[in-house]
Parts: sequence; structure tokens; C-alpha cells
Amino acid sequence: MIFGPPGCGKGTQSTRIAEKYGLMHISSGDLLRNEIERGTDLGNQVKQYVERGLLVPDGIILKKIYKNAIRFIHSAGIIFDGFPRTLIQAVMLDTFLQKKELKLNLVIHMLVDRNELFKRLTGRAEDSGRKDDTDQIFGVRMRVYEKQTHCLKEYYSGQNKILQVNGMAPVEEVSAKIVRAIDHYREKNEVFSNVI
Repeated sequence: MIFGPPGCGKGTQSTRIAEKYGLMHISSGDLLRNEIERGTDLGNQVKQYVERGLLVPDGIILKKIYKNAIRFIHSAGIIFDGFPRTLIQAVMLDTFLQKKELKLNLVIHMLVDRNELFKRLTGRAEDSGRKDDTDQIFGVRMRVYEKQTHCLKEYYSGQNKILQVNGMAPVEEVSAKIVRAIDHYREKNEVFSNVI
């Protein structure tokens, strides 16, 4: 699992990790944006949250993630990108995985300076047209992250699963550090359920 503030590089690094290790990449943001673009009932329901920079309610996101995760549970593995985002989601994910006799092996926490995040997101908004990457929404998204998601650091540190990565470094350097950590973990642990 990779988590961090908006614009820290979760999607970029998750994609690279998935390609390197043959994992299925499940991005909560991509799943929700896809529903919005398709104009589904779920998309219409979550659009108001996403466009305002708020988190989608736990029950909605858990159902969507589980539906996708269950399809890949017996694949080479899964990397979660941007999920869980709340303590409730983290506890529910652990319970879900335990029922499948799996567990999260490693949690990657991306660290990026707030000014750099602002530059990345507002630049991305110009390129992608994403409504949740505007100047106005940036502050909301950061407050939501600090209030609801940052607590995951303590939760996963308590399980001795967290790796903090400087997301300010060049993309290749960040990727190399993550790959070294995953490889080190795999060498030390005979059982590796490939859920990251």
C-alpha cells in the first residue's frame, strides 16, 4: 500500500511497483474517477465529494475496493494506491485480508513538502483538467489528509510495516528506494503474500 498527501507520487510509484513485481494496481482515485466519467449511479454519488476535495464515505469506498480486490486476490499480488485513507478503512482492510488469510506486508508513506505538493497539483490541474487539483481545492484536500489520513502513519508504525520515502527525490530515485525495501523484505520473510 502507498499513501501520502495529494500529489506525492502515489500513482506513479504504484504503477512502477505493479509493473516490476507483476502486481495488480488498485487505485481508489482511478476507480472513482472512472465511475464519474461513466456517469454511473456510484459516480454521481461520489462526484460531489471528489470535486470538493473531500473523502468519499467509508462504506462506499470499501465496497468498491473489495469488489475489485476480490477479483485479484489469488493473482501474483495487489498494490493499493490511495487506500485506505481513514483509520476505519485500515482496520476494515486488515479484517478483510485476514479472512482471506492474507495481510499487508509493507506500507509506503510518501513524504513531500507542502509547497512542492501545491506546485505539482496546480500544474497537474492545467494538464489534466482535474477539478480536484485546483488552487481552491488544494487547501481542503490537505486539511482532509492531515485530519483523516495522516493517522495511518501511527497505525501502521505500530504494526512495524511502514517505510517512509522522500517523495521529493527524482522519480527514479524514489522507485529504487522502494524496490530495495521490497526486495529486502522479501528476502527476510519466507512468507510474502504480495499485498502491498
